[in-house]
Amino acid sequence: MSVNRQWVLRRRPQGAVARGDLELVERPLPALADGEVLCRTVYLSLDPTHRIWMSERDQYMPPVEIGQPMRGGVIAVVEDSRSAAFRPGDIVRPHAGAWADYTVAPENMLRRLENLDGAPLTAWMSVLGNTGVTAWFGMMDIGQPKPGEIVVVSAAAGAVGSVAAQLAKLQGARVVGIAGGPAKCAWLRDGLKLDGAIDYRNEDVGAALDRLCPDGVDVNFENVGGAIMEAVFSRMNSFGRMPLCGLISAYNQDGPVPGPSDFSRILMRRLTVKGFIVLDYFPRLREAMDGLIPLVREGRLKWKTHVVPGLENAADSLNLLFSGGNDGKLLVQVSPEPQAKT
Repeated sequence: MSVNRQWVLRRRPQGAVARGDLELVERPLPALADGEVLCRTVYLSLDPTHRIWMSERDQYMPPVEIGQPMRGGVIAVVEDSRSAAFRPGDIVRPHAGAWADYTVAPENMLRRLENLDGAPLTAWMSVLGNTGVTAWFGMMDIGQPKPGEIVVVSAAAGAVGSVAAQLAKLQGARVVGIAGGPAKCAWLRDGLKLDGAIDYRNEDVGAALDRLCPDGVDVNFENVGGAIMEAVFSRMNSFGRMPLCGLISAYNQDGPVPGPSDFSRILMRRLTVKGFIVLDYFPRLREAMDGLIPLVREGRLKWKTHVVPGLENAADSLNLLFSGGNDGKLLVQVSPEPQAKT
């Protein structure tokens, strides 16, 4: 426990993350100061935004500096503590984690996770983690779907999109999801009970939207950007809302990201287009938890996790997000889950 493996950024990726962009190194663990806690990483979340953090493009947080550990969200178990607030065995979420075996965090930068009567620990990295919170505020605060409205969700089989789509269904909306491949679309229709699914890899998205949404679109929960966004945006109704959650189709590209070609539609249709980042909503985190936890306990929300074993596989696994190779929330299991306390 005296050595900490960390993934360090060695150069800015050009396109997809490649061998040599990151390096797995070993560094000594520092001694704990008063009020500090040593946390062993159990699960590391891999997210599309990590690719942005590796770049120098304009972004909502400072980019990771060359030679520094990659930041990332983690679930961890307390191994050692010089804080009265935490003791060994506690399961926590550090506010600032890393792609590493261990995190040393001050006590005020940790949140203890509650036991949810048998819900898996991974739920706190998916439906009850940042992805679930993102879906909640994007759909409920910005999208505000109403009974009978038409909602389209891109990347609907993904961690955020699948929760957002289900939240819209629970509000009485008619929901169409866009995903890549027959298996993911079948899960949207049969597993999540969406009203329609569009396989962007094997059918024309615009033609499918015309078939499934003949009266236009009221809410576009946007995760992808590019041609898919263009197809949905061009069919939005007056007073439609567009929570702009992500633009993953452009994250491996340098330079400005193109937007909708018909910008005047925002004016003529009086659309609301709002970009948002989950960090903006952290002061309201309890609001999302109060909404999501009962739905999880009652079995009214479904989710998937895709777990890759071993910290050493983190760098290669990130590209699954951009190829569509993951099936659900992408996590790396860095160490075993702690035994339940008796």
